[in-house]
Amino acid sequence: MTEDAAPDLRASDADRERVAEILRDALAEGRLDMEEFEERLDATYRARTYGELAPITRDLPAARGAAVPAVSLTKDPEAAGSWPDRIVGGDDAGTSTWAVAVMSGFQRKGRWTAPRRFNCFAFWGGGEIDLREANFADREVVINAVAIMGGIDVVVPPGVEVVVRGIGIMGGFDHREEGVPGEPGAPRVIVTGFAFWGGVGVQRKLPRADKQRLREERRRQKLERKAAGHQLDGPRRDRPGLNLHGLHGLPDRHAEEHGEHGRGRGRDDDR
Repeated sequence: MTEDAAPDLRASDADRERVAEILRDALAEGRLDMEEFEERLDATYRARTYGELAPITRDLPAARGAAVPAVSLTKDPEAAGSWPDRIVGGDDAGTSTWAVAVMSGFQRKGRWTAPRRFNCFAFWGGGEIDLREANFADREVVINAVAIMGGIDVVVPPGVEVVVRGIGIMGGFDHREEGVPGEPGAPRVIVTGFAFWGGVGVQRKLPRADKQRLREERRRQKLERKAAGHQLDGPRRDRPGLNLHGLHGLPDRHAEEHGEHGRGRGRDDDR
């Protein structure tokens, strides 16, 4: 996989971790200083595509000949590996096929099966359709959303292709997640319907387990940066000629003599 082949393809957490490992090796070898390492590591975890990851390690030896991390799109467990298991098929597949909110709200989230067509309606209310942990009845599912003076949010995981075909009158449909290529084997979600004085939003978010894992990884990276910073600061603390004892209570012989003379002068002044 190269940058020229698929610069717009979505990167997975595993891809970002491979780049982070290259950066750690470069820091340990002295190819990057701490400031460069932190800047590139932050850019790594912000990257969404292979095209954004490629420049981060292009000038490092581990990245020569491979502009982006080499991954198998059909076997990488962070990418398409789990999609075939989540597309369950079957004529009766679908935990729920409709939802209504009138001056109230509804949610479809967690472990559920999204049908081939899900119809929902919100009037003076709101609803949330969360597909991050859902199974899919088919490779293509349709979310038909009607929002009148209300709002409906559709949440999809990374790797899913989104197509928005809704109509808005004094309202609108969110098109920001359109145009992102889907991963091989991933389902396609079509959001359609009607919005009047309301809106239908589409968001792309990591599943909760992946978000937790990413937070733990960032916490570990922060601790490693702190440890590396202490190691770099260590030699400065031990420079010859710096009397650390004298700065804290003056425990050495010269300090004690200095303290005694000082106390003596204080008594003479009192007299």
